[in-house]
Amino acid sequence: MPRRLLSQPAKVDMRPMVETMTKTAKTDPTVQSFVACAVRIDAFQIDTMVEQVLAWKGRPRGRAVHLCNAYTLSLAVRDDSLRDLLNGADANLSDGMPLVWIARRLGLSHMRDRVYGPDLMVATIDRGRSHGLRHYLYGSTPEVIAQLETNLRERFPGVELVGVESGPFRPLTEAEEHDLARRMTDARADVVWVGLGTPRQDLFVDRFRDLVPATLIAIGAAFDFHAGTKRQAPRVLQRLGLEWLFRLITEPRRLWKRYLIGNGRFVWAVLRRRPKLTTPTV
Repeated sequence: MPRRLLSQPAKVDMRPMVETMTKTAKTDPTVQSFVACAVRIDAFQIDTMVEQVLAWKGRPRGRAVHLCNAYTLSLAVRDDSLRDLLNGADANLSDGMPLVWIARRLGLSHMRDRVYGPDLMVATIDRGRSHGLRHYLYGSTPEVIAQLETNLRERFPGVELVGVESGPFRPLTEAEEHDLARRMTDARADVVWVGLGTPRQDLFVDRFRDLVPATLIAIGAAFDFHAGTKRQAPRVLQRLGLEWLFRLITEPRRLWKRYLIGNGRFVWAVLRRRPKLTTPTV
């Protein structure tokens, strides 16, 4: 897909911004957190996370936001570098009902539902229209992201999509990384939605937090769902924590290992190391 900037803002010198960026977690200290599978999970709900994204608008450094579920944590159990990456994030969200159940057992009664990536995306885009929030879409295939752009513009008139591109299905070279970071910075993106699949998207937002003064959110399968190329699980199954079963049935060859093995590793890790409340890093 050709690279496109959908607006032509004035050039921005990125170097002073990059020099101020660090990899220390900066989660709002008023947000409670807990630890599951040795990973910090921040007790946001969708409405409070949208408020946090709006509060970060215009800040001079990047922010890394990850949507964590059983699969994410099953990978972190076996990968120290991924676990450290997540624990250094600006926000880790509970994109899975098991994490919501754990939070409730720990006394976080406000955790009514998970922070479901597709819902977070549309809530942020919808609310952001009145705040001038500028969005950049990165990932998936050229066909999917083109349809996603069309659907979002039809559903949310006035949405500011300042960049749309799919990217290659391989690691970026250092030169490509800096070119992409420059495009995102020149577009003055406030939020970069990244749909590359776990854990590749998590590595991406962690890396680009140091290069782009925007909130980067690893959004999972939201691009496919909002483009209409994949079906979402019925809400009743989502609330019961059975979305994984629906997705396994619809894509068994691709997802069997993720869910049958990954879910088992997650359950074992939770039983072996009891989740606990913690204090956010500030």
